[in-house]
Amino acid sequence: MYQSEYLKHFTEQVFTAIGCSQEEATLAATVLISADLRGVDSHGIARLAGYVRLYDNGRLNPAPQIKVVYETPSTAVVDGDRGLGLVVAPKAMEVAMEKADKVGSGWVSVRNSNHFGIAGYHAMLALEKDMIGWTMTNAAPLVVPTFSLDKLLGTNPIAVAVPAMQEPPFVADFASTAVAYGKFEILQRKGLPAPIGWAQDAEGNPTTDSNAVKSGGGLLPLGTDREHGSHKGYGLGAIVDIFSGVLSGANFGPWVPPFATAGFMTAGQGVGLGTGHFVGAMRVDGFRPADEFKTDMDKWIRAFRGARAVEGKQVIIPGDPERELEAIRSVEGIGLLEPVVRSLSELGKRFGIPFEEQL
Repeated sequence: MYQSEYLKHFTEQVFTAIGCSQEEATLAATVLISADLRGVDSHGIARLAGYVRLYDNGRLNPAPQIKVVYETPSTAVVDGDRGLGLVVAPKAMEVAMEKADKVGSGWVSVRNSNHFGIAGYHAMLALEKDMIGWTMTNAAPLVVPTFSLDKLLGTNPIAVAVPAMQEPPFVADFASTAVAYGKFEILQRKGLPAPIGWAQDAEGNPTTDSNAVKSGGGLLPLGTDREHGSHKGYGLGAIVDIFSGVLSGANFGPWVPPFATAGFMTAGQGVGLGTGHFVGAMRVDGFRPADEFKTDMDKWIRAFRGARAVEGKQVIIPGDPERELEAIRSVEGIGLLEPVVRSLSELGKRFGIPFEEQL
């Protein structure tokens, strides 16, 4: 088990080694390790080597000049200058919150960025200001629309964070696919098959091959097939792609550049700039007094949590599992798979930053 502060410090050192400022390295490391703490292991420190590979391939600018390139009182487009999405997205959310503070809501579309970690982190930034936070991002085309053999969309997650009074906040953070691709990476590291319904093979048949995407197959939208509502997952992914890519001037659809996954790294000819995100912040008191709203959110949460459940189960609120796991891992530490430990050890050797295999 590894203490989160140790992993965060190691991550900071790696980011500074490739040229990030101390401030941005700390922010990026905080976002990355927050995923491990919340149990989203697929988007945590396991991805650190991937960001370094982006840098090695000339696709990551460690010292970006992040700037607003277009704006109105309530909207903006932010250019991330090929920076770490882990840094670009929080800064875009700052712009959204500043606008919300002035006019009630702020909406920012981002271009020229990279993978931004877990969507929920950025959405939750708004909670500190009694705002509702929205975050979404497009991603490399690993997903087949309903009835398609071609991969045209990314896993394209959506996160919404809503404050409450005494209860923990409502935090929904989910991919628009049956599962995020990171779940396949974990299965690949363990040498395990995937459950049926997660992917299709190159001919469009259901498959349990966790390497299906690498061999011509694709991830399935949320719902898996038409009979179970895959057109809805496809629709959600398309909305995210349009808001994040088409609206900002980033790449979209099959042109979104890949992260260091699925066995390919080279970005082909695009139609825009980098990866796109979309973030928003809404002031609760732009609708009603914040205390009244948060008190009613407490009632909403308690009603759902208190619902009669099937035997052996309990109705939970979006955000509960991650919050509970964060409390445990903050004390007990974070477990890492052996392939991840090897990857971090290799990074440590490269940059002269020793990585202890056990604490």
